[in-house]
Amino acid sequence: MKLLPVCCMALLCWSCSSKKQADLIIHHAKIYTVDAHFSQAQAMAIHHGKIVAIGDEQEILEKYTAPQVQDAGGHFIYPGFIDAHAHFVGYGFSLQQVNLVGTQSWREVIDRVKAFTAAHSPAATQWVLGRGWDQNDWPEKAFPDKTVLDSLFPHTPVLLGRVDGHAAIANQAALDAAGVHAGQTLTGGVIETKNGKLTGILIDNAVRVVFGKVPQATTALLQKALQDAAASCFAAGLTTIADCGIMKNEALLIDSLQQQQLLKMRLYVLLTDSTENYDYFLPKGPYRTDHINIAGFKCYADGALGSRGACLLQDYTDKPGWKGFLLKDSSYFAMRAAQLINTKFQLCTHAIGDSANREILRIYSHVLKGKNDRRWRIEHAQVVSPEDVPLFGQYSIIPSVQPTHATSDMYWAGARLGPERLKSAYIYQQLLQQNGWIPLGTDFPVEDINPLKTFLAAVARMDANNYPPGGFQKENALTRQQALQGMTIWAAKGCFEEDTRGSLEPGKLADLVILDHDLMEIPLDSVLKTKVLATFSGGEQVYKAGGIK
Repeated sequence: MKLLPVCCMALLCWSCSSKKQADLIIHHAKIYTVDAHFSQAQAMAIHHGKIVAIGDEQEILEKYTAPQVQDAGGHFIYPGFIDAHAHFVGYGFSLQQVNLVGTQSWREVIDRVKAFTAAHSPAATQWVLGRGWDQNDWPEKAFPDKTVLDSLFPHTPVLLGRVDGHAAIANQAALDAAGVHAGQTLTGGVIETKNGKLTGILIDNAVRVVFGKVPQATTALLQKALQDAAASCFAAGLTTIADCGIMKNEALLIDSLQQQQLLKMRLYVLLTDSTENYDYFLPKGPYRTDHINIAGFKCYADGALGSRGACLLQDYTDKPGWKGFLLKDSSYFAMRAAQLINTKFQLCTHAIGDSANREILRIYSHVLKGKNDRRWRIEHAQVVSPEDVPLFGQYSIIPSVQPTHATSDMYWAGARLGPERLKSAYIYQQLLQQNGWIPLGTDFPVEDINPLKTFLAAVARMDANNYPPGGFQKENALTRQQALQGMTIWAAKGCFEEDTRGSLEPGKLADLVILDHDLMEIPLDSVLKTKVLATFSGGEQVYKAGGIK
């Protein structure tokens, strides 16, 4: 009789020892794997930062043991969201500057600048920087001028960027620091004057002339900016960001911080179109770790539609005689394409207007020659002439789009383009069909960082106010499945990273987000009520809002 307890104990020990070891088990969940079959699961086992098994809850719990076992409370798990086009470094810096997003008038812009300087007491020679104003949101749609800034800050340089980063207003102290004067001209930019005097408004390359005089950020400030940005991204459920256009020193500092485990955000880096970046990275080739992948270059063909810098085939409807402009001669973009086609680097080019898109499509197609797997991208692809759309598919050119641009621009885009041309703008479903996949992003801080707004704008074609009823040009809406793929596996594919992330499958990184609502089932007007409960990067919980046992 005494043998029975001993046998039972031995059997129990044998059963435990026969289980495979994991570091973390998450169960009691509805998991959207976003694999090739868009299959669902209930539990997963994670070991050494990667998924080792995913499937039925009972099966996972019977086969695996782990020191950490988390009950997801029946909530919904998705691959960590990936933003295929954003400005991570720029967003981090914006958190240290005057936030002008959502201002409803020039007076409100001034009030925010005054409040910021009162709170931070900048030195007389320290630049005051801000970003986020949009004159299209104001009662008076015209650009402001610098008169009030000059009176408030006669000696302190002030530079305030428009929301899209393609226009800014500078006070006289900032213009003097950059040597800008009335009547000055430059390629790919405008220095605005009225009655022979500077207004302070700068468009595209003119912004760079003044911004180039801003003192470089200290390493300490850059580190804080990056860490603040990472915290915001994790809270939004984002686990990888494609940072579209940063400098060598920024990329190297990011890598250093990641190596020291001081920065946990994963980044795909597109280097700014700069001689310094080409000279340093082209001889070395792409550089990749689990946290950073420096593998592409970002060029800018034109400006933005909101500041009328986008290059159009025909005149702006609301500014006859003006078509916008390319930021550089087309021969420059052809030269870069010819150079990069012989490397392993990806080429991504910002193109908004139909003329800019046509030119870049033509240049790409000349060197790509036909179907390929180079995944060269056109960033934004906002206005595309109908006859040019097939070129995306014929030459495997990837349109990298941001659905919230459509729902932000819809209030005034028709005035810029007219009703007929508007029909070939923000055509995401039509662009998706060219290659069968499309990466989605936000372009933050140009738009809000929240990927749920991306999902809503892609599927409902409505903004955060659920406007307009029925959706904006709904024929180009994506399905829920397509939107989720665009924010996960297709975004990863756009960065050549689908081998390690973008779906929840054995062997891939355990990057995931837990939400309190099911994006595949809830009413669309409830999408923005959905909360991020937890975010995991490599199996490590990097954000927790509660709700997980």
